[in-house]
Amino acid sequence: MEEKLSSAAKNLKSSPIQQLSYLAEKCNAINLAEGFPDFPAPAIFKAAAISAINSDYNQYRHVQGLCDLVALRAKEIHGLDVDPLTDIVVCCGQSEAFAATMFAIINQGDEVILLDPVYETYEVCITLAGGVPVYVPLDPPHWTLDQEKLNKSFTSRTKAIVLNSPHNPTGKVFTKAELEIIARACQTHNIIAVTDEVWINSLVYEHITFDKERHISLATFPGMQHRTIITSSLSKTYSLTGWRIGWAIAPSCIASAIRNIHVKITDSAPAPFQEAALIALRSPSEYFNSLRKDYESKRDFLAELLAKVGFQIQSMPKGSVFVFAELPETCTLSDVEFVEELIKQAGVVAVPGSGFFHSHSYVDKPSQVTSSYARRYIRFAFCKSNETLATAAQKISRLVDSTGRLKLF
Repeated sequence: MEEKLSSAAKNLKSSPIQQLSYLAEKCNAINLAEGFPDFPAPAIFKAAAISAINSDYNQYRHVQGLCDLVALRAKEIHGLDVDPLTDIVVCCGQSEAFAATMFAIINQGDEVILLDPVYETYEVCITLAGGVPVYVPLDPPHWTLDQEKLNKSFTSRTKAIVLNSPHNPTGKVFTKAELEIIARACQTHNIIAVTDEVWINSLVYEHITFDKERHISLATFPGMQHRTIITSSLSKTYSLTGWRIGWAIAPSCIASAIRNIHVKITDSAPAPFQEAALIALRSPSEYFNSLRKDYESKRDFLAELLAKVGFQIQSMPKGSVFVFAELPETCTLSDVEFVEELIKQAGVVAVPGSGFFHSHSYVDKPSQVTSSYARRYIRFAFCKSNETLATAAQKISRLVDSTGRLKLF
């Protein structure tokens, strides 16, 4: 029956990150591949969900209170005037918010700029909507945005640019100067910006950023709010990745289209979790301060471990929950080969970095753009319990030779 599949389904490959997570579970390995917490969600959030279920909030439901709260905080924190009745759509996580956005704005053949390396879901959503991803490389080791490379990527078919900050997989937080470059380009070429701010909950003052780094939303730049679509969720900042509560903030005409697509696909986000989200989103600032400090400590622990055994970490992540570590020059294994050996010999799963890199179509020889470094990086997730990270450290240390370096190198 394979011939009955659509061309889109045939071309859609399963996520290598999820495959690695399945492998970790099957092999009883430590999962540092997928970016979800392995520790309990806060008890008060779980109690709120249970209460909502017992109160029979179990049918299709749109909780306007969520939209009201998002709009209020957007004004308080970012100075954005957002109409909670028309400009906000509650979706089944940021993933659906992003997908619905692509279906709302992309026509067949429209080009969408992605900053490379890039999270795999963006390409899939753009392609399913009929769009064409165009990749602009960020320059290692600090993954800086080159204005000339960005400018070269625009054509008459460019419709939008996707900005993910803090960045997955690198942990980079885009600087104000880089954001200004993107904002000017959006206005010069009259395109839409779609931001993935899943690591930055727009309702709170403290975020998952480190070293006193502060997140700036692209929508706050002059002339950008009316051409920016913000997608976010409560998954990461509240350790509730399974609740699937996210949202899109957009100009009313675009929000209306996103809402219509959302209703046709899923009808509503999980009703009891929408109710419980009101409790989570009103958490005191102490919760976020504690979360940020805890994650910063986990980042430092994992980065120190990796550097000690021979990885090159020239750019410490400033946000998100990932360390993007470079294999040493002496390592003869590719990123995929290294991950395979790490699973076999240490029982630890990470993600090969090459899956985040792509060739860049606007240059003469795209294969040369990434060949020097695309297979040299490994992504490790540190949003795990201290016990999990300690166990991973013990397993990795068993592969260390007399010089203190990993035998795999």
